[in-house]
Amino acid sequence: MRKRGGLFWFQLGFTLLIVSFLIVPVILSMLAGLTVNYQSGLESGLTFRWVAAVWEGYRQTIFLSIGLALASLAATLVLGVPAAYVLARARGGWARAIEELLVMPVAVPGLATALALIVAYGTWGGFRTSWTFILVGHVLFTLPFMVRSVLAVMHAIDLKTLEEGAASLGASFGQRFFQVILPNCRSGILAGALMVVTLSMGEFNMTWLLHTPLTKTLPVGLADAYASLRLEIGSAYTLVFFVMIVPLLVAIQWAAREPRARRTERA
Repeated sequence: MRKRGGLFWFQLGFTLLIVSFLIVPVILSMLAGLTVNYQSGLESGLTFRWVAAVWEGYRQTIFLSIGLALASLAATLVLGVPAAYVLARARGGWARAIEELLVMPVAVPGLATALALIVAYGTWGGFRTSWTFILVGHVLFTLPFMVRSVLAVMHAIDLKTLEEGAASLGASFGQRFFQVILPNCRSGILAGALMVVTLSMGEFNMTWLLHTPLTKTLPVGLADAYASLRLEIGSAYTLVFFVMIVPLLVAIQWAAREPRARRTERA
């Protein structure tokens, strides 16, 4: 076994230092939501009272965020997967131009996109005060991630050969698309779906401008809790947010690693 030199231990120590710099504030923030009194620290004892207060006062924001995330997922699946298929089959410059235009909502600041939506649709009566108004913004923001994830897998597989083989066996277009193309793109669809759900639940900039007092999402409620209530309640809100988001982030990592592991085994 090769002996590890000083450079290895320096790199390991530096990495741990950076990780600690990023993780420690998050841990302290979540601990603040479990302490009786943040100013006194852990000596004051631990409690779930602040978590219960968050659930009592802000549970509607949690349900709304989950609903928006699932609705965004449904919309991006219906719009994004067929769009990725068309872009993968196309070879012209127009396809590349459309692909670049799809990324524009990611490049443009969320506040600018939200302002554009308000200017365009803000006078549409109940639509402006409905949660569907926020949904439009979330779909605009998350759709590129679904398209890119699926498109990457479609470029990696031999799409043309798969379709020609299925067609030679008498499969119709619907059978080729649903029984051949989609199963081979499962990893990209899954990775895109997890990204859409995670990004939708955590999106703040655009949602902050689009929301109304009756359509607060989880991140907006988190900002409101930190601004107007006790630090312990805001920190407990952060804890609730992490409990919901971290499993999704882990799932994204697993979904991205699974196809690579399968390719390695086949090789």
